[in-house]
Amino acid sequence: MALPTSLPQREFRERLSAVRDRIAETGADAGAWFGATSIEYLTGFDHIQTERPVLLAVTEDRVEVTVPRLEVERAQAVETIDRVHHYFDYPQGDPIETAVGMLRELDVESVAADADGAPGTMGYEGPALSEFVDVETQDWVTYMRYAKSDAEVALIRESARWANLAHRYLADNVEVGAHPATVSQRASMEGSRAMLDALGEEYVARTRGDGPVHAGFISGPQTALPHGHTANRRLQEGDVLVTGASANVDGYYSELERTMFVGEPSEEQVHYFELMLEAQSIAIDALGPGVPVADVDGAVWDYFEEQGITDLAQHHVGHNIGMGGHEPPYIDRGNDETMEPGHVYTIEPGIYTDEEGYRHSDTVAITEDGTERLTHFPRDLEGNTIR
Repeated sequence: MALPTSLPQREFRERLSAVRDRIAETGADAGAWFGATSIEYLTGFDHIQTERPVLLAVTEDRVEVTVPRLEVERAQAVETIDRVHHYFDYPQGDPIETAVGMLRELDVESVAADADGAPGTMGYEGPALSEFVDVETQDWVTYMRYAKSDAEVALIRESARWANLAHRYLADNVEVGAHPATVSQRASMEGSRAMLDALGEEYVARTRGDGPVHAGFISGPQTALPHGHTANRRLQEGDVLVTGASANVDGYYSELERTMFVGEPSEEQVHYFELMLEAQSIAIDALGPGVPVADVDGAVWDYFEEQGITDLAQHHVGHNIGMGGHEPPYIDRGNDETMEPGHVYTIEPGIYTDEEGYRHSDTVAITEDGTERLTHFPRDLEGNTIR
């Protein structure tokens, strides 16, 4: 059976059909998108958003795009795009003038756009689109991305497969005296080489200068910060690690994190680890179709209150994941969204003392009748103690 390594073209046809229905409902002549992720989601054309704006236009029967000269060949190779317009560069060229020219050739006088002009990325400054055509803003793609298709979930599942392997390489390379940067680089390289060798020609090129798999960790005092940095200190006996592993599979990601110990953990470390593990178990057990996301976050918060450790919590339970590392809906008590089949969540309640942090994260898909956990590295204490 072929490995799920790229989205089939039917996915893009279905997405374009869906936005065309929405365009028709607004009465606009076209839909327009400046956001790189939305453009990729609708067409399969992926690019790095820089000071050089890109504008996608979708009409009843055409898909056209304006790009800088350096993206022409890549855009022309995309099956879903009918025509590519371009300007030379910014600020030499005029991106909006070129984009407006494209719209006029399409007889577009009004658009439903994701923004009224290109974002000010990397110093770009330019006019609003509404100076040239009527603009109604919309956020359709964000909501379309909430629920993943079976094909999208398959890519996230494949990402998790390689994340699981890279995390094993990470654990195998951890030892007293090792430098975190060296361990992370080695695990990422080994994971990437295994993935590339296994997939061969099936791998869809998505990276520049590095591999598709990443595995790393923060250690010691840095773990007390949910977004701590890689410390310039070698590993010591008794260190706690908060790890992370993922893989890029045709632009889709999973998330795997573990709290690990270098050598035998202390009684205090075991205590906090078990509190964290129970909180994650409560969250995973609470997931399911039709479940309000606030209820999941609330169940964990109730547990923290029961244990008297709400002062050790610094963030909500988790978030949706897919083309972005963080996507809505967020599993948060302030959110009124409901879980639906196709949502894929990271489940990562954490607790943080003044000295150390404790957090697992697993990627879990919501199915029609329950859930599917996509990441499978051991969660228990024994499986996360490195001797």
